[in-house]
Amino acid sequence: MSLKIVTVAVALLFMAGAAAGAATKKKKEKKAYDLNANPLASVQSKQPDKELYDKAMTAMKKGRYDVARLDLQTLLNTYPESEYRMRAKLSVGDTWFKEGGSAALTQAEAEYEDFITFFPNVPEAAEAKMKVADIYYQQMEKPDRDFTNAMQAEREYREMINMFPDSTLVPRAKQRLRDVQEVLGEREFQIGSYYEGREDYVAALARLETIADTYPLYSKSDQVLIGIGDAYAGEAHNIELAPVRGDIKERLHAMYEDKAAEAYAKVITRYPMAPHVEDARDRLVAMNRHVPEPTDAAIAESDAEERSRQPLHFTDKTLDIIKRGPTVVEAVHVGEPTLDDPKRTLAPEISNQNRTMFQDAANVGRPPAAPAALTPTGPNEPPRSDQPSTAPLQMQAPAAGTGVGVEVVNAPNSAPKSDAAPGNTAAADPNAVVKAVGPTNSVLPTAEKPAEAPLQVNDIKPGENPAQPTTQTASNGKTKKPKANLSDESSSKKKKKKGLDKLNPF
Repeated sequence: MSLKIVTVAVALLFMAGAAAGAATKKKKEKKAYDLNANPLASVQSKQPDKELYDKAMTAMKKGRYDVARLDLQTLLNTYPESEYRMRAKLSVGDTWFKEGGSAALTQAEAEYEDFITFFPNVPEAAEAKMKVADIYYQQMEKPDRDFTNAMQAEREYREMINMFPDSTLVPRAKQRLRDVQEVLGEREFQIGSYYEGREDYVAALARLETIADTYPLYSKSDQVLIGIGDAYAGEAHNIELAPVRGDIKERLHAMYEDKAAEAYAKVITRYPMAPHVEDARDRLVAMNRHVPEPTDAAIAESDAEERSRQPLHFTDKTLDIIKRGPTVVEAVHVGEPTLDDPKRTLAPEISNQNRTMFQDAANVGRPPAAPAALTPTGPNEPPRSDQPSTAPLQMQAPAAGTGVGVEVVNAPNSAPKSDAAPGNTAAADPNAVVKAVGPTNSVLPTAEKPAEAPLQVNDIKPGENPAQPTTQTASNGKTKKPKANLSDESSSKKKKKKGLDKLNPF
Protein backbone atom coordinates (compact mmCIF):
# COMPACT_ATOMS: atom_id res chain seq x y z
CA MET A 1 0.00 0.00 0.00
CA SER A 2 2.79 2.40 0.84
CA LEU A 3 4.52 1.51 -2.43
CA LYS A 4 1.43 2.48 -4.42
CA ILE A 5 1.18 5.80 -2.57
CA VAL A 6 4.79 6.61 -3.36
CA THR A 7 4.30 5.76 -7.04
CA VAL A 8 1.26 7.99 -7.37
CA ALA A 9 3.08 10.87 -5.66
CA VAL A 10 6.03 10.61 -8.04
CA ALA A 11 3.69 10.60 -11.01
CA LEU A 12 1.90 13.68 -9.75
CA LEU A 13 5.16 15.51 -9.26
CA PHE A 14 6.25 14.63 -12.79
CA MET A 15 3.01 15.86 -14.26
CA ALA A 16 3.23 19.10 -12.30
CA GLY A 17 6.75 19.74 -13.59
CA ALA A 18 5.67 19.11 -17.17
CA ALA A 19 2.77 21.54 -16.81
CA ALA A 20 5.06 24.21 -15.36
CA GLY A 21 7.50 23.79 -18.22
CA ALA A 22 4.70 24.10 -20.80
CA ALA A 23 3.48 27.29 -19.16
CA THR A 24 6.92 28.86 -19.24
CA LYS A 25 7.52 27.78 -22.86
CA LYS A 26 7.10 30.58 -25.34
CA LYS A 27 4.28 30.46 -27.83
CA LYS A 28 5.39 29.08 -31.21
CA GLU A 29 5.70 31.83 -33.74
CA LYS A 30 3.87 31.55 -37.02
CA LYS A 31 6.17 30.71 -39.89
CA ALA A 32 6.61 33.64 -42.23
CA TYR A 33 6.25 33.06 -45.98
CA ASP A 34 9.40 33.29 -47.98
CA LEU A 35 9.24 36.23 -50.34
CA ASN A 36 12.73 35.78 -51.75
CA ALA A 37 11.14 34.70 -55.02
CA ASN A 38 10.16 38.30 -55.53
CA PRO A 39 12.50 39.60 -58.26
CA LEU A 40 12.34 43.09 -56.78
CA ALA A 41 14.58 43.68 -53.76
CA SER A 42 13.88 45.67 -50.57
CA VAL A 43 11.50 43.17 -49.00
CA GLN A 44 11.37 45.26 -45.82
CA SER A 45 10.18 48.31 -47.74
CA LYS A 46 7.08 49.98 -46.33
CA GLN A 47 5.99 51.63 -49.55
CA PRO A 48 2.25 51.21 -50.15
CA ASP A 49 2.65 49.83 -53.69
CA LYS A 50 5.23 47.34 -52.43
CA GLU A 51 2.95 46.25 -49.61
CA LEU A 52 0.10 45.69 -52.07
CA TYR A 53 2.35 43.62 -54.32
CA ASP A 54 3.63 41.49 -51.39
CA LYS A 55 0.08 40.99 -50.15
CA ALA A 56 -0.97 39.80 -53.60
CA MET A 57 1.95 37.38 -53.79
CA THR A 58 1.07 35.96 -50.37
CA ALA A 59 -2.57 35.49 -51.38
CA MET A 60 -1.53 33.77 -54.61
CA LYS A 61 0.68 31.31 -52.67
CA LYS A 62 -2.26 30.46 -50.46
CA GLY A 63 -4.42 29.75 -53.50
CA ARG A 64 -6.61 32.82 -53.09
CA TYR A 65 -6.29 33.93 -56.69
CA ASP A 66 -9.28 36.25 -56.72
CA VAL A 67 -7.88 38.22 -53.74
CA ALA A 68 -4.48 38.40 -55.41
CA ARG A 69 -6.00 39.72 -58.63
CA LEU A 70 -7.93 42.36 -56.69
CA ASP A 71 -4.77 43.60 -54.96
CA LEU A 72 -2.84 43.65 -58.21
CA GLN A 73 -5.56 45.57 -60.03
CA THR A 74 -5.63 48.06 -57.14
CA LEU A 75 -1.89 48.53 -57.51
CA LEU A 76 -2.16 49.10 -61.27
CA ASN A 77 -5.03 51.57 -60.94
CA THR A 78 -3.73 53.49 -57.91
CA TYR A 79 -0.02 53.66 -58.71
CA PRO A 80 0.32 53.83 -62.51
CA GLU A 81 3.93 55.06 -62.21
CA SER A 82 5.03 52.43 -59.72
CA GLU A 83 8.15 50.40 -60.32
CA TYR A 84 6.10 47.29 -59.55
CA ARG A 85 3.63 48.00 -62.33
CA MET A 86 5.27 45.67 -64.88
CA ARG A 87 5.54 42.74 -62.45
CA ALA A 88 1.99 43.33 -61.29
CA LYS A 89 0.72 43.18 -64.88
CA LEU A 90 2.52 39.89 -65.43
CA SER A 91 1.32 38.49 -62.10
CA VAL A 92 -2.31 39.04 -63.10
CA GLY A 93 -1.78 36.47 -65.83
CA ASP A 94 -0.02 34.19 -63.34
CA THR A 95 -3.12 34.13 -61.12
CA TRP A 96 -5.26 32.91 -64.01
CA PHE A 97 -2.55 30.45 -65.10
CA LYS A 98 -2.26 28.86 -61.64
CA GLU A 99 -6.01 28.75 -61.18
CA GLY A 100 -6.30 26.37 -64.13
CA GLY A 101 -9.29 25.36 -66.17
CA SER A 102 -10.02 26.11 -69.80
CA ALA A 103 -11.69 29.46 -69.09
CA ALA A 104 -8.94 30.60 -66.71
CA LEU A 105 -6.19 29.56 -69.14
CA THR A 106 -7.88 31.47 -71.93
CA GLN A 107 -7.94 34.56 -69.74
CA ALA A 108 -4.30 34.00 -68.80
CA GLU A 109 -3.30 33.86 -72.47
CA ALA A 110 -5.07 37.17 -73.09
CA GLU A 111 -3.23 38.77 -70.14
CA TYR A 112 0.16 37.50 -71.34
CA GLU A 113 -0.41 38.69 -74.89
CA ASP A 114 -1.47 42.06 -73.50
CA PHE A 115 1.74 42.21 -71.49
CA ILE A 116 3.86 41.48 -74.58
CA THR A 117 2.06 44.25 -76.41
CA PHE A 118 2.77 46.83 -73.68
CA PHE A 119 6.31 45.64 -72.77
CA PRO A 120 7.82 43.99 -75.88
CA ASN A 121 11.49 44.73 -75.12
CA VAL A 122 11.80 43.68 -71.46
CA PRO A 123 13.15 40.27 -70.36
CA GLU A 124 9.76 39.46 -68.84
CA ALA A 125 8.24 39.45 -72.35
CA ALA A 126 10.07 36.17 -73.04
CA GLU A 127 8.60 34.78 -69.83
CA ALA A 128 5.10 35.82 -70.90
CA LYS A 129 5.57 34.20 -74.33
CA MET A 130 6.89 31.06 -72.68
CA LYS A 131 3.80 30.83 -70.47
CA VAL A 132 1.52 31.26 -73.48
CA ALA A 133 3.17 28.20 -75.02
CA ASP A 134 2.92 26.36 -71.69
CA ILE A 135 -0.84 26.94 -71.69
CA TYR A 136 -1.20 24.87 -74.85
CA TYR A 137 1.41 22.39 -73.66
CA GLN A 138 -0.70 21.62 -70.58
CA GLN A 139 -3.79 21.04 -72.74
CA MET A 140 -2.17 18.63 -75.19
CA GLU A 141 -4.00 15.38 -75.90
CA LYS A 142 -2.60 11.95 -76.69
CA PRO A 143 -1.23 11.34 -80.21
CA ASP A 144 -4.43 9.60 -81.34
CA ARG A 145 -6.67 12.45 -80.14
CA ASP A 146 -7.17 16.07 -81.16
CA PHE A 147 -3.79 17.61 -82.05
CA THR A 148 -4.89 21.27 -82.19
CA ASN A 149 -3.24 22.22 -78.88
CA ALA A 150 -0.04 20.41 -79.82
CA MET A 151 0.20 22.29 -83.11
CA GLN A 152 -0.43 25.61 -81.35
CA ALA A 153 2.15 24.80 -78.66
CA GLU A 154 4.74 24.02 -81.35
CA ARG A 155 4.00 27.33 -83.05
CA GLU A 156 4.26 29.31 -79.79
CA TYR A 157 7.56 27.70 -78.74
CA ARG A 158 9.06 28.38 -82.16
CA GLU A 159 7.99 32.02 -82.00
CA MET A 160 9.41 32.37 -78.50
CA ILE A 161 12.81 30.97 -79.55
CA ASN A 162 12.94 33.12 -82.70
CA MET A 163 11.75 36.30 -80.97
CA PHE A 164 13.94 36.02 -77.86
CA PRO A 165 17.07 34.04 -78.83
CA ASP A 166 19.10 35.54 -75.95
CA SER A 167 16.63 34.70 -73.19
CA THR A 168 17.62 32.35 -70.39
CA LEU A 169 14.39 30.43 -71.02
CA VAL A 170 15.44 29.29 -74.50
CA PRO A 171 16.91 25.89 -73.35
CA ARG A 172 13.67 25.07 -71.54
CA ALA A 173 11.63 26.16 -74.55
CA LYS A 174 13.72 23.92 -76.85
CA GLN A 175 13.14 20.91 -74.63
CA ARG A 176 9.40 21.58 -74.56
CA LEU A 177 9.52 21.89 -78.34
CA ARG A 178 11.22 18.48 -78.59
CA ASP A 179 8.46 17.00 -76.42
CA VAL A 180 5.75 18.51 -78.60
CA GLN A 181 7.40 17.31 -81.80
CA GLU A 182 7.65 13.84 -80.28
CA VAL A 183 3.87 13.82 -79.87
CA LEU A 184 3.23 15.14 -83.38
CA GLY A 185 5.71 12.68 -84.86
CA GLU A 186 4.02 9.79 -83.07
CA ARG A 187 0.66 10.86 -84.47
CA GLU A 188 1.94 10.94 -88.05
CA PHE A 189 3.72 7.61 -87.57
CA GLN A 190 0.56 5.88 -86.37
CA ILE A 191 -1.42 7.16 -89.34
CA GLY A 192 1.32 6.20 -91.80
CA SER A 193 1.61 2.71 -90.32
CA TYR A 194 -2.14 2.26 -90.62
CA TYR A 195 -2.10 3.16 -94.33
CA GLU A 196 0.90 0.96 -94.97
CA GLY A 197 -0.85 -1.97 -93.31
CA ARG A 198 -3.73 -1.52 -95.74
CA GLU A 199 -1.24 -1.34 -98.66
CA ASP A 200 -2.19 2.25 -99.44
CA TYR A 201 1.41 3.18 -100.15
CA VAL A 202 0.70 6.65 -101.53
CA ALA A 203 -0.96 7.83 -98.32
CA ALA A 204 1.63 6.03 -96.19
CA LEU A 205 4.54 7.71 -98.00
CA ALA A 206 2.93 11.13 -97.57
CA ARG A 207 2.83 10.72 -93.78
CA LEU A 208 6.19 9.03 -93.33
CA GLU A 209 8.11 11.44 -95.54
CA THR A 210 6.57 14.34 -93.60
CA ILE A 211 8.05 12.90 -90.39
CA ALA A 212 11.47 12.35 -91.97
CA ASP A 213 11.60 15.95 -93.23
CA THR A 214 10.01 17.74 -90.24
CA TYR A 215 10.88 15.75 -87.11
CA PRO A 216 14.37 14.23 -87.49
CA LEU A 217 14.70 13.89 -83.67
CA TYR A 218 11.64 11.66 -83.38
CA SER A 219 12.37 8.59 -81.28
CA LYS A 220 11.22 6.17 -84.03
CA SER A 221 12.92 7.85 -86.97
CA ASP A 222 14.68 4.60 -87.87
CA GLN A 223 11.32 2.84 -88.15
CA VAL A 224 10.01 5.74 -90.23
CA LEU A 225 12.76 5.34 -92.83
CA ILE A 226 12.33 1.58 -92.87
CA GLY A 227 8.61 2.14 -93.46
CA ILE A 228 9.41 4.42 -96.40
CA GLY A 229 11.65 1.74 -97.90
CA ASP A 230 9.00 -0.93 -97.39
CA ALA A 231 6.39 1.27 -99.08
CA TYR A 232 8.57 1.70 -102.16
CA ALA A 233 9.29 -2.02 -102.16
CA GLY A 234 5.54 -2.61 -102.07
CA GLU A 235 5.14 -0.30 -105.07
CA ALA A 236 7.78 -2.33 -106.92
CA HIS A 237 5.88 -5.53 -106.15
CA ASN A 238 2.62 -4.04 -107.43
CA ILE A 239 4.34 -3.06 -110.69
CA GLU A 240 5.29 -6.70 -111.26
CA LEU A 241 1.60 -7.66 -111.09
CA ALA A 242 0.37 -4.76 -113.22
CA PRO A 243 -0.59 -5.28 -116.90
CA VAL A 244 2.29 -3.19 -118.23
CA ARG A 245 4.68 -3.81 -121.09
CA GLY A 246 7.73 -5.82 -120.10
CA ASP A 247 10.43 -3.21 -120.63
CA ILE A 248 8.44 -0.51 -118.85
CA LYS A 249 7.79 -2.88 -115.97
CA GLU A 250 11.50 -3.58 -115.54
CA ARG A 251 12.42 0.10 -115.51
CA LEU A 252 9.73 1.01 -112.99
CA HIS A 253 10.70 -1.89 -110.77
CA ALA A 254 14.31 -0.71 -110.74
CA MET A 255 13.26 2.88 -109.97
CA TYR A 256 11.19 1.86 -106.95
CA GLU A 257 13.90 -0.44 -105.65
CA ASP A 258 16.42 2.39 -105.89
CA LYS A 259 14.19 4.58 -103.71
CA ALA A 260 13.71 1.76 -101.21
CA ALA A 261 17.46 1.15 -100.98
CA GLU A 262 18.06 4.88 -100.49
CA ALA A 263 15.70 4.92 -97.50
CA TYR A 264 17.33 1.83 -95.95
CA ALA A 265 20.78 3.31 -96.42
CA LYS A 266 19.78 6.53 -94.69
CA VAL A 267 18.93 4.56 -91.55
CA ILE A 268 22.51 3.31 -91.39
CA THR A 269 24.17 6.63 -92.20
CA ARG A 270 21.96 8.87 -90.02
CA TYR A 271 20.86 6.64 -87.11
CA PRO A 272 23.62 4.02 -86.79
CA MET A 273 22.93 3.47 -83.05
CA ALA A 274 19.15 3.13 -83.42
CA PRO A 275 17.49 -0.12 -82.31
CA HIS A 276 16.33 -1.12 -85.81
CA VAL A 277 19.44 -0.36 -87.82
CA GLU A 278 20.12 -4.07 -88.30
CA ASP A 279 16.73 -4.50 -89.98
CA ALA A 280 17.70 -1.91 -92.57
CA ARG A 281 21.06 -3.62 -93.13
CA ASP A 282 19.34 -6.99 -93.64
CA ARG A 283 16.98 -5.52 -96.21
CA LEU A 284 19.87 -4.08 -98.21
CA VAL A 285 21.63 -7.43 -98.18
CA ALA A 286 18.44 -9.17 -99.34
CA MET A 287 18.16 -6.69 -102.23
CA ASN A 288 21.81 -7.33 -103.14
CA ARG A 289 22.59 -3.63 -102.63
CA HIS A 290 25.62 -1.92 -101.17
CA VAL A 291 25.56 -1.49 -97.37
CA PRO A 292 27.10 1.89 -96.46
CA GLU A 293 29.27 2.54 -93.44
CA PRO A 294 28.39 5.41 -91.05
CA THR A 295 30.89 8.11 -90.22
CA ASP A 296 32.30 8.67 -86.75
CA ALA A 297 30.39 11.94 -86.41
CA ALA A 298 27.11 10.20 -87.24
CA ILE A 299 27.83 7.46 -84.70
CA ALA A 300 28.60 10.02 -81.97
CA GLU A 301 25.49 12.05 -82.76
CA SER A 302 23.19 9.04 -82.81
CA ASP A 303 24.72 7.65 -79.61
CA ALA A 304 24.17 10.96 -77.80
CA GLU A 305 20.54 11.02 -78.91
CA GLU A 306 19.87 7.47 -77.79
CA ARG A 307 21.53 8.00 -74.41
CA SER A 308 19.50 11.13 -73.72
CA ARG A 309 16.21 9.27 -74.04
CA GLN A 310 14.57 7.82 -70.96
CA PRO A 311 13.38 4.21 -71.17
CA LEU A 312 9.65 3.61 -71.11
CA HIS A 313 8.84 1.71 -67.90
CA PHE A 314 5.73 -0.20 -66.90
CA THR A 315 4.60 2.65 -64.66
CA ASP A 316 4.80 5.07 -67.58
CA LYS A 317 2.58 2.84 -69.68
CA THR A 318 0.10 2.50 -66.81
CA LEU A 319 -0.03 6.23 -66.17
CA ASP A 320 -0.46 6.84 -69.88
CA ILE A 321 -3.77 4.99 -69.68
CA ILE A 322 -5.00 7.00 -66.70
CA LYS A 323 -3.78 10.54 -67.31
CA ARG A 324 -5.06 12.86 -69.96
CA GLY A 325 -1.89 14.16 -71.61
CA PRO A 326 0.67 12.23 -73.65
CA THR A 327 3.80 10.49 -72.39
CA VAL A 328 6.98 12.17 -73.63
CA VAL A 329 9.65 10.26 -71.68
CA GLU A 330 11.14 8.94 -74.93
CA ALA A 331 11.72 12.44 -76.32
CA VAL A 332 15.33 13.31 -77.04
CA HIS A 333 17.12 15.84 -74.79
CA VAL A 334 19.91 16.86 -77.19
CA GLY A 335 20.02 18.29 -80.65
CA GLU A 336 18.35 21.27 -82.25
CA PRO A 337 14.63 20.94 -82.87
CA THR A 338 13.14 22.06 -86.15
CA LEU A 339 12.35 25.77 -85.88
CA ASP A 340 11.00 26.25 -89.41
CA ASP A 341 8.11 24.13 -90.52
CA PRO A 342 8.94 22.77 -94.01
CA LYS A 343 6.33 22.01 -96.60
CA ARG A 344 4.32 18.90 -95.83
CA THR A 345 4.35 16.02 -98.28
CA LEU A 346 0.86 15.41 -99.61
CA ALA A 347 -0.62 12.33 -101.26
CA PRO A 348 -1.29 14.09 -104.62
CA GLU A 349 2.42 14.90 -104.83
CA ILE A 350 3.29 11.22 -104.43
CA SER A 351 0.75 10.33 -107.14
CA ASN A 352 2.27 12.90 -109.51
CA GLN A 353 5.71 11.52 -108.74
CA ASN A 354 4.56 8.00 -109.64
CA ARG A 355 3.02 9.29 -112.85
CA THR A 356 6.24 11.05 -113.80
CA MET A 357 8.25 7.90 -113.13
CA PHE A 358 5.92 5.90 -115.37
CA GLN A 359 6.26 8.44 -118.19
CA ASP A 360 10.04 8.45 -117.86
CA ALA A 361 10.11 4.66 -118.02
CA ALA A 362 7.83 4.62 -121.05
CA ASN A 363 9.76 7.31 -122.97
CA VAL A 364 13.18 5.67 -122.68
CA GLY A 365 14.61 5.23 -126.19
CA ARG A 366 12.00 7.37 -127.89
CA PRO A 367 13.02 10.48 -129.85
CA PRO A 368 11.99 13.74 -128.28
CA ALA A 369 8.62 15.00 -129.39
CA ALA A 370 8.73 17.71 -132.07
CA PRO A 371 7.40 21.08 -131.03
CA ALA A 372 3.87 21.83 -132.14
CA ALA A 373 3.56 23.75 -135.41
CA LEU A 374 2.44 27.33 -135.18
CA THR A 375 -1.01 27.91 -136.60
CA PRO A 376 -1.80 31.26 -138.20
CA THR A 377 -4.18 33.61 -136.55
CA GLY A 378 -7.80 33.58 -137.62
CA PRO A 379 -9.62 36.63 -138.93
CA ASN A 380 -11.34 37.33 -135.61
CA GLU A 381 -8.48 36.35 -133.28
CA PRO A 382 -5.98 38.76 -131.70
CA PRO A 383 -2.54 38.89 -133.34
CA ARG A 384 0.05 36.40 -132.13
CA SER A 385 3.25 37.57 -130.48
CA ASP A 386 5.36 35.18 -132.57
CA GLN A 387 4.17 36.55 -135.93
CA PRO A 388 4.79 40.01 -137.51
CA SER A 389 1.83 42.30 -137.48
CA THR A 390 0.40 43.61 -140.76
CA ALA A 391 -0.54 47.20 -141.44
CA PRO A 392 -4.27 47.89 -141.38
CA LEU A 393 -6.09 48.87 -144.56
CA GLN A 394 -6.77 52.56 -145.09
CA MET A 395 -10.33 53.45 -146.04
CA GLN A 396 -11.19 56.74 -147.79
CA ALA A 397 -14.03 58.11 -149.84
CA PRO A 398 -13.70 57.69 -153.65
CA ALA A 399 -13.13 60.67 -155.84
CA ALA A 400 -16.09 59.82 -158.06
CA GLY A 401 -19.29 58.07 -157.25
CA THR A 402 -19.07 54.39 -157.99
CA GLY A 403 -21.98 53.18 -155.87
CA VAL A 404 -19.76 51.42 -153.35
CA GLY A 405 -18.85 54.24 -150.93
CA VAL A 406 -15.28 53.29 -150.03
CA GLU A 407 -12.13 52.41 -151.90
CA VAL A 408 -9.22 50.14 -150.98
CA VAL A 409 -5.88 51.89 -151.31
CA ASN A 410 -2.28 50.94 -150.65
CA ALA A 411 -0.70 50.41 -147.24
CA PRO A 412 1.81 52.96 -145.95
CA ASN A 413 5.19 53.18 -147.67
CA SER A 414 3.80 51.57 -150.84
CA ALA A 415 3.07 52.97 -154.26
CA PRO A 416 -0.31 54.72 -154.53
CA LYS A 417 -2.96 53.06 -156.66
CA SER A 418 -5.73 55.65 -156.72
CA ASP A 419 -4.14 57.48 -159.67
CA ALA A 420 -3.53 54.36 -161.68
CA ALA A 421 -5.66 53.64 -164.63
CA PRO A 422 -8.16 50.82 -164.37
CA GLY A 423 -6.66 47.51 -165.18
CA ASN A 424 -3.09 48.67 -164.57
CA THR A 425 -0.99 47.74 -161.55
CA ALA A 426 1.55 49.98 -159.87
CA ALA A 427 5.01 48.68 -159.19
CA ALA A 428 5.61 47.85 -155.51
CA ASP A 429 8.34 49.69 -153.65
CA PRO A 430 11.13 47.19 -152.76
CA ASN A 431 12.24 49.37 -149.81
CA ALA A 432 8.79 49.65 -148.27
CA VAL A 433 8.56 48.71 -144.58
CA VAL A 434 5.08 47.22 -144.99
CA LYS A 435 4.16 45.53 -148.23
CA ALA A 436 0.90 46.28 -149.98
CA VAL A 437 -2.01 44.11 -148.93
CA GLY A 438 -4.84 43.11 -151.28
CA PRO A 439 -5.20 42.37 -154.98
CA THR A 440 -3.16 44.28 -157.49
CA ASN A 441 -6.21 45.07 -159.61
CA SER A 442 -8.28 47.74 -157.87
CA VAL A 443 -11.08 47.93 -160.47
CA LEU A 444 -14.43 47.68 -158.71
CA PRO A 445 -17.40 45.84 -160.21
CA THR A 446 -20.19 47.86 -161.70
CA ALA A 447 -23.03 48.13 -159.21
CA GLU A 448 -25.79 48.59 -161.87
CA LYS A 449 -24.95 45.42 -163.85
CA PRO A 450 -27.65 42.79 -163.30
CA ALA A 451 -26.72 39.35 -162.20
CA GLU A 452 -26.63 36.64 -164.83
CA ALA A 453 -29.51 34.19 -164.89
CA PRO A 454 -28.71 30.58 -164.01
CA LEU A 455 -28.60 27.99 -166.80
CA GLN A 456 -31.80 26.07 -167.39
CA VAL A 457 -31.70 22.33 -167.07
CA ASN A 458 -34.50 20.15 -168.46
CA ASP A 459 -34.90 16.99 -166.45
CA ILE A 460 -36.71 14.04 -167.97
CA LYS A 461 -38.68 11.96 -165.55
CA PRO A 462 -38.26 8.18 -165.59
CA GLY A 463 -40.75 6.39 -167.83
CA GLU A 464 -41.28 9.32 -170.17
CA ASN A 465 -40.45 9.22 -173.89
CA PRO A 466 -38.68 12.39 -174.91
CA ALA A 467 -39.78 11.77 -178.56
CA GLN A 468 -43.48 11.97 -177.73
CA PRO A 469 -44.87 15.36 -176.75
CA THR A 470 -46.53 15.61 -173.39
CA THR A 471 -49.33 17.72 -174.88
CA GLN A 472 -51.87 16.93 -177.61
CA THR A 473 -53.05 19.36 -180.33
CA ALA A 474 -56.73 19.38 -181.27
CA SER A 475 -58.11 19.75 -184.80
CA ASN A 476 -58.93 23.37 -184.18
CA GLY A 477 -55.31 24.09 -183.33
CA LYS A 478 -55.73 24.34 -179.56
CA THR A 479 -53.48 22.48 -177.19
CA LYS A 480 -55.09 19.95 -174.86
CA LYS A 481 -53.71 19.20 -171.45
CA PRO A 482 -53.01 15.57 -170.58
CA LYS A 483 -55.29 13.80 -168.16
CA ALA A 484 -54.20 13.84 -164.58
CA ASN A 485 -53.06 10.57 -163.02
CA LEU A 486 -55.32 10.18 -159.98
CA SER A 487 -53.23 7.32 -158.65
CA ASP A 488 -50.48 9.83 -157.62
CA GLU A 489 -52.81 11.97 -155.59
CA SER A 490 -53.16 11.74 -151.86
CA SER A 491 -55.46 9.11 -150.44
CA SER A 492 -57.29 11.83 -148.56
CA LYS A 493 -58.96 12.91 -151.85
CA LYS A 494 -60.47 9.46 -152.50
CA LYS A 495 -64.06 8.71 -151.71
CA LYS A 496 -64.59 7.70 -148.14
CA LYS A 497 -66.17 4.40 -147.29
CA LYS A 498 -69.65 4.30 -145.83
CA GLY A 499 -71.61 1.84 -143.77
CA LEU A 500 -70.29 -1.69 -143.45
CA ASP A 501 -67.58 -1.03 -146.00
CA LYS A 502 -65.56 0.61 -143.25
CA LEU A 503 -65.01 -2.82 -141.68
CA ASN A 504 -63.49 -4.20 -144.90
CA PRO A 505 -59.74 -3.50 -144.78
CA PHE A 506 -59.29 -4.22 -148.52
